[in-house]
Amino acid sequence: MCGICGIMYLNNRLVERGLLERMCRVLTHRGPDDEGIYIWNQGNSLSIGLGHRRLSIIDLSPMGRQPMANENASIWLTGNGEIYNFLQLKEICLKKGHRFSSATDMEVIIHLYEDLGEDCLKLLRGMFAFCIWDENKKRLFLARDRVGKKPLSYYYDSKIFAFASEIKSILQIDTVPHELDLESMHHYLTYGYVPSPRTMFQGIKKIPPGHYLVVDKNGLRANRYWKLSYERKDLRSEAEYCERILDLLKESVKIRMISDVPLGAFLSGGIDSSAVVALMSEFSHKPVKTFSIGFEDQDYSELSYARLVAKRFGTDHHEFIVKPDAISILPKLIWYYNEPFADSSCIPTYYLCKITRDYVTVALNGDGGDESFAGYQRYRAIKLSKLLNNMPSSLIKSMLLIQKTFNRLRGYNEKGYFKYAENFLDAVLKYPDLYKRYIRWMVYFENHEKEALYTKELKDSLCSIDSCDFLLHVLENSDAEDIVEKSINSDVLSYLPEDLLVKVDIASMANSLEARSPFLDHILMECVAQIPINIKMKGFSTKYLLKKALSKLLPKDILYRRKMGFGVPVGRWFRNEMKDFLQDVLLSRTFRERGLFNTSVLEKMLNDHLYMKRDYTSQIWALLNLELWFLTYLKGSIIYGKSLEPSWQMF
Repeated sequence: MCGICGIMYLNNRLVERGLLERMCRVLTHRGPDDEGIYIWNQGNSLSIGLGHRRLSIIDLSPMGRQPMANENASIWLTGNGEIYNFLQLKEICLKKGHRFSSATDMEVIIHLYEDLGEDCLKLLRGMFAFCIWDENKKRLFLARDRVGKKPLSYYYDSKIFAFASEIKSILQIDTVPHELDLESMHHYLTYGYVPSPRTMFQGIKKIPPGHYLVVDKNGLRANRYWKLSYERKDLRSEAEYCERILDLLKESVKIRMISDVPLGAFLSGGIDSSAVVALMSEFSHKPVKTFSIGFEDQDYSELSYARLVAKRFGTDHHEFIVKPDAISILPKLIWYYNEPFADSSCIPTYYLCKITRDYVTVALNGDGGDESFAGYQRYRAIKLSKLLNNMPSSLIKSMLLIQKTFNRLRGYNEKGYFKYAENFLDAVLKYPDLYKRYIRWMVYFENHEKEALYTKELKDSLCSIDSCDFLLHVLENSDAEDIVEKSINSDVLSYLPEDLLVKVDIASMANSLEARSPFLDHILMECVAQIPINIKMKGFSTKYLLKKALSKLLPKDILYRRKMGFGVPVGRWFRNEMKDFLQDVLLSRTFRERGLFNTSVLEKMLNDHLYMKRDYTSQIWALLNLELWFLTYLKGSIIYGKSLEPSWQMF
């Protein structure tokens, strides 16, 4: 795991080592062990600089330093990630006469590229983001892994192309503007993230998962090299499916345990992380180190389940309790995340990674199991809502009215069945179209809520743009036939790479920890995508097939426990420990003078939440993160142009 960056000047300007050093410096958390720089200033109108910050995982010797080159130094690589099948690929390259200068996994990419060019990506099994400088062709070749586990952003104009693992590295270049992209902000308030390829900065983009770029003096070319297909169905018996799934999952876990440094696992006590820990225990000759996070508020804590699994498999178990004062890390997280990020579980994820890094350098996790095996409650919801399409709307209106009245009388609780029931019925009533209904459950602010929140000027410039078109396009263009499977496909292309994987990558890399995800092995994902949805999710039983495949591996108390999700009690914190800070930020003169939001609407939202008239946890959290991002990153902010992390005191 590492941090990478680089520049291609297209206007006769020479690359300065000092600039690359600054770009690398802000990525030190991603790679604290070493720094490498390569500069090529020999062209008439072209110059190249590659930078690398190293977190040593495989081959800890200096020979593993990047950027690294092929035998005649005509091809250079700076890369981030792990190639899990590198030993097999290395054998292929050696048979073709290639010579290796290190024992690292990333070096195989160089030699595969020599032989196959862009098609080398088809052979890579793992997580990666890399850039190759091909001196012979005078071009850069950049690629991101299939699912989007490793990030890669870039800036491009007529004079310069720049790239980096994190946007803050690109912002070290003085010609790159620190300007807000208003349309991206519009999308952020819908989803809680900015969908690829956009970013919050004008001119800076993200390479989408499963894509590559080729850049030379003639321009930039982008291509997609992988797409998960649900079209062909592999028809077998349930027993055969279970055997195949378990075999692939075992293989996926085993190859992710290759490491020259200590490794362990995150353990929530859910099915996915428990399965990973169980299989790691099979392959390990000593107790697996496991790490869990919990809350004092038992509505949000899964520690009892994690302890059950840890005891069952005899792990070396460690726990951390997140308390309200843990929110003090938020300003630093704003800096780490580069863009506003509205998933509040980034806070416990950061602390989980922090305690884990005290013991190991690599941690396996259960990410991706819900997306492949139909684990989210919203898949049940979309299936149930389809059945309700035949119910009279007057009856649904009555049910919704009763639910709203009940919620107001008892006070809104941000984590509870009754809130979800109201949201469910509201979407069924408002949106006959199943796609738009599903999107309603995925958004922070609906279009009409943003219109009310925006000032007139902002509304005039943005409200003709429908942010929901992003997810609508994904749903409409999926090759899946069933609405549940289309929803799964949508999550694989949106929520998974833009939210879940960003959260884990940034939180882990902020602590110089490598996170590995066996359920996101592309061979396993391709296999599961071919299984009919009515077997993966039987009736309203989520993860039916996975539970059956794991029935001999995990105890029933884990397999059939109620799914909790990784929530955070910030809504309650807003009413108590965070109340003063929240009002100081969102009702400040600085926030008001930005001229973006209607103050009276915002004040009502805050008051309704504080006095439990409505639950606006997600919306308030999104706005708080947005304003802290404004204060951190935009021109005129407290750390603009500096390479430092913010703190509460700065705000």
